[in-house]
Amino acid sequence: MSTLKDQLRADLTTAMKARDQVRSSTLRMVLAAVANAEVAGKTARELSDDEVVTVLGAEAKKRREAAAAFDEGGREESAAKERAEAEVIAVYLPEQLDDAEIERIVAAAVESTGAAGEGMKAMGKVMGVVQPQVKGRADGAAVAAEVRRQLG
Repeated sequence: MSTLKDQLRADLTTAMKARDQVRSSTLRMVLAAVANAEVAGKTARELSDDEVVTVLGAEAKKRREAAAAFDEGGREESAAKERAEAEVIAVYLPEQLDDAEIERIVAAAVESTGAAGEGMKAMGKVMGVVQPQVKGRADGAAVAAEVRRQLG
């Protein structure tokens, strides 16, 4: 049984008792996404904590993208709601890597794979080494951009 999922359920109960609308609605959405992931595929199964973190990361990314879209459309109130939901989800995600840490990890991967002189052909090789190290702790687009910059 996933302890992170149990924590989400307990926090939902607490938020409901405190009448915290944003927190309770966000946790309901997250738990629904986890439940959907559990029944996706041929057989239903219980997600591990790592898999729950992956679902949480996807939900947080959706909120960031929606907030950006609302900002572009001039809908500040909706953008603020999406950001508030993203903040609730961020509490359950691992500490995010900053740009300097991503740069250091990518540099080490480029060196270890010997991809320094190969250019963009080596992107897949480098990303294969980097992704397991940053999974759930960094946005994939930011990591890919750093790999492109260093292979560049």
